[in-house]
Amino acid sequence: MLICAVKILKLRFEMFKKVIHGIFGTKNDRIVKQYAKRAAQISALEENYASMDDATLKAEFEALRAQVRAGEKSTDDVLNEVFAIVREAGKRVLNMRHFDVQLIGGLVLNDGAIAEMKTGEGKTLVATLAVVLNAMEGKGVHVVTVNDYLAKRDAAQMGELYEFLGLSTGVIVGGEYDDAKRKAAYACDITYGTNNEFGFDYLRDNMKFSADEKVQRGHHFVIVDEVDSILIDEARTPLIISGPTNRTLDGYIKANEVARAMIRGEAPADPKGKATGDFTVDEKNRAVLITEAGISKAEKLFGVDNLYSLENAVLSHYLDQALKANYLFEKDVHYVVRDGQVIIVDEFTGRLSEGRRFSEGLHQALEAKEGVQIQEESQTLADITFQNYFRLYEKLAGMTGTAQTEATEFSQIYKLEVVSIPTNVPVIRKDQNDLIYKTEREKFDAVINEIKRLNSKGQPVLVGTASIEKSEKLHELLVKENIAHSVLNAKNHEREAQIIKDAGVKGAVTIATNMAGRGVDIRIDDEVRALGGLYILGTERHESRRIDNQLRGRSGRQGDPGESRFFLSLEDNLLRIFGSDKIKNIMDRLGLKDGEHIESGMVSRAVENAQKKVESLHFEARKNILEYDDVANEQRKTIYKYRNELLDPDYDLKDKIIQNREEYISSVLEELEIFDGVNIKEVDKFPIVAKIAQETGEVLENSELEKVDDFKELKEKIIGALAVSYENKMAPIDPQQRKSIEKMLYLQIVDRDWREHLYQMDILKAGIGLRGYNHKDPLTEYKKESYNLFMELVMRLKSDSIRLLHSIQFKSQEEIEAEQRAMQERMESSNAKELAAASTNEAQLKGPDEFGDKKPKRNDPCPCGSGKKYKDCHGKGGPKKGGFAR
Repeated sequence: MLICAVKILKLRFEMFKKVIHGIFGTKNDRIVKQYAKRAAQISALEENYASMDDATLKAEFEALRAQVRAGEKSTDDVLNEVFAIVREAGKRVLNMRHFDVQLIGGLVLNDGAIAEMKTGEGKTLVATLAVVLNAMEGKGVHVVTVNDYLAKRDAAQMGELYEFLGLSTGVIVGGEYDDAKRKAAYACDITYGTNNEFGFDYLRDNMKFSADEKVQRGHHFVIVDEVDSILIDEARTPLIISGPTNRTLDGYIKANEVARAMIRGEAPADPKGKATGDFTVDEKNRAVLITEAGISKAEKLFGVDNLYSLENAVLSHYLDQALKANYLFEKDVHYVVRDGQVIIVDEFTGRLSEGRRFSEGLHQALEAKEGVQIQEESQTLADITFQNYFRLYEKLAGMTGTAQTEATEFSQIYKLEVVSIPTNVPVIRKDQNDLIYKTEREKFDAVINEIKRLNSKGQPVLVGTASIEKSEKLHELLVKENIAHSVLNAKNHEREAQIIKDAGVKGAVTIATNMAGRGVDIRIDDEVRALGGLYILGTERHESRRIDNQLRGRSGRQGDPGESRFFLSLEDNLLRIFGSDKIKNIMDRLGLKDGEHIESGMVSRAVENAQKKVESLHFEARKNILEYDDVANEQRKTIYKYRNELLDPDYDLKDKIIQNREEYISSVLEELEIFDGVNIKEVDKFPIVAKIAQETGEVLENSELEKVDDFKELKEKIIGALAVSYENKMAPIDPQQRKSIEKMLYLQIVDRDWREHLYQMDILKAGIGLRGYNHKDPLTEYKKESYNLFMELVMRLKSDSIRLLHSIQFKSQEEIEAEQRAMQERMESSNAKELAAASTNEAQLKGPDEFGDKKPKRNDPCPCGSGKKYKDCHGKGGPKKGGFAR
C-alpha cells in the first residue's frame, strides 16, 4: 500500500510540473528568453555594420579592441558591437551568417556556461563569437576539440575569420613536440588543440628549468567542444607523465600463470552465504574478489605462507591485476594487440589510445596475458585530472549536442550551468521504440534483415556498435550477405572523417563503433531526403544515455528527415548486468518464438533505468577520483608555485637559504636528541660534527663546539660556521652565476623529492581502500596520511637543498662555468619528450654508490652528463653524498 501511495504521489508531482511548465515555461525556457532579448539587440546593429566596407569594419573592431586593452571598457561593454561585427565578418569571409539562435549560443559561452546545441546547428561557428570577444583582452583563448583532425580543421577554417579581424590563430597537434612552435602557437590570440595536449603541456611546463622554456602563458578563457566527452567521459582517466621504475617484471608472468590456474566461482545469492570457486567477478563494479579457497590456492602456487603479509604485498597486487586482466578485460573490446603491443581502446569513442597505458601494473598484466613483451612499469612524475586542469581557467565554457543528462555533474563539479539552445529549424527525425530479442543471435539476424530492407531502396544506414568485436561480427555477417559497407572502428580510424562524411550517400551502409567521427557533419541530398533521410540503427544500448543520443543525433540535422531505432537482446551487457528481471519475465510470459521481439514503452523505460544505474555508478567513480585528486591538487599547486618562484629571474634565494640552513641544523640536533634544556656541557659534540660532515662535506672544529655550554649558542655556532664556509666557497663566483647555480640546485632537489613523494602517494592510494575493512573511511585516512607525507616532503626539501648546496665545490672559474653548463644540459635533457628521459633526472642527484648495477668504471664518462671521466667527477675520492664532487 505504501509503495502504491508513493507512486501516486510521484505521478501527481510530475503532472503538477507539466502544468506549471505549460503556464510559465521551464527554467531553460526562461533563460533562453532572456538571451533572445540580448540577441535581438545585437541583430539591430546588423544593418549598420553591413553598410561598412572591409577597411571600416576592421577599423571599428580595432578601435574597440584598443579600448578593452587600455582598460577603458570591459568586454561586456562592447559585447553587442563585437558580436555584430563577428556576424558580419562571418558573412564576408566564410559566407556564413550566424543565426539568432547561434547568437544565443555565443552569449551562453561568454557567460561561462554550456551551450547544448543539436548536431548540425553550427557549434564551430557559434564559438567564434565568444572567442573573438574574449581574445580582445590579449590574454589568449583556448579552444579544445576531441582530436587533432578537428583542431587543425577548425583552426584553418575559423582562422580566416580571425585573421580578417587582426587576430592570430595557432594550433597544438599531438606528436609535434617542437617547443618553439608550441610557444608560438600559445602566444597567438586563439589556440586550438586537444584536451590531452593542453593538459600535458601544463604538466611539462611545470617540469621546465627556465621560465623562458615554458610554452603556455596562462589560463584565461577556454571553450571545450564536445564538453560532455572531455569533462565527463574522460574524467575517470587522469593525465600522467611517467618514467620507468627499474623494477623486475617476472612477477607479472608468475601472477598470470596463477590467475589462469584459478577457477571462477559465483557470488552468493544471500549476503550471509559463501562464494564458490577461487574468485568471483563483480561486473557492476568491475572488480574481482578472491575467496578463502582462492587465497589458499594462490599461496600454494606462489610458494608463500601469507599472501597478504607486508613482505608479500607486491605479490597480492600482481595477482589482483592478473585476475582483472584475464577476467574483466576483453581483447578487441577494451584493448587490441597490434605489432606486439597492447593498445587501449577508448570505451567512449572506439578510437585507439596510442601512447596511453593502464596504470598500477594493469597494462603489464595484460601484456603477460597476451604473451607480448612486458614493458617496464612506470612511476608517476607528474599528474593531474581533467577536472582540476580545467578549473585552472578564469572562465570555462563548453558546447555539445548532449549535456542535459549530466547537468547535475556539470553543476556540482565544474560549476557550469547547461542551457539548451533551440534549433534553427525543428527536428523531424523519428525516434522509434527499441526492439528487444531474447538472444544476441536473434538480434543480429533482425539487424541484417533491417539493413537489407533499407539498402534495397537505397536509404543510407549508420549502424552503431558498442565494441570492435561486435563491429567485426556485423562486418562478417554483411560480407556473407554480399552487402557493400564501410567499417569505422579503432582498427580503421585513419579514414574516419571521410567515412563519416560519406555515410549520408544513397545506398551507404556504415558501421561505426560508439560515436567515432564526432564533429563531422553527415550531409544528405534531396534524393536521400525523399527516401526518408539517414537511418540510425543502434545494435546495443550504451551504458550512458548521452552516447545513445549522440548516435541518434547524427540524423535529422537542420530539419532533415531521419529515423532511429535500437535493436537489443537480453544478452547485451547492459541488460545482463544492470537490467531488472522484469523484462525477462515479460518475455517468458509472452512465450516468444525464435526471432520474435517485444516493443513497448515500459520496456524502453526499464532500459533507461538500467542506464541511470550505470550513470550513477560512473558519476560516483568520477567524484571519488576528484575527491582524491583534490587532496593531491593542493599539494601540486604549492609545489608548482614554489617552482615558479625559483624560475622568476627577480627571485633571490639568499633569505631562503639562511632560513633553510637554520631549519636543517635544528633537524640535525633534534635527530641526535639534543634539545633546549639539555646540559650541553655533557653532550658529546662529535656525532654532530660527524653527521654534518657526512651529509654536507663541511668539517666543523669539534674543539670549538666543546667550548659551548648553551643550546642556543651551540646552534648559532654551527649555523655561523656553515654560513661562513658557504660564503667563502661562493665568494669567487659572479653574483649572477651564483644565483643561477643556487636556483638550478634547488630545482633539481624539488623535482627529485616531488617525484619520490608522488611515488609514495601512489603506494598510499593503492592500499588505502583496505582501511575500510577496519571500519575507517579510506578518504579521511588518505587525507590525513597524505598531509603527513607532504609535511615530510617540505622538511626534506629544505634539508636536501642545504646538503647539496654545501656539498658542491668549485676549484676555478672554468670549473664553475663547466658545472653550470653541465647542470643546464642535464636539466634540458630531463625535459625531453621521450618520457624515459625523465627518469635519468633521478640519477643526476644520486651518489655513485646509488647507480646500482650500472655503476660506471673509473675511466668511464660520468653518468651525470658533465663530460668528465667518472674518477674526476662523481667518483672522485670515493662515494659521497649530495651528488657533486667536493
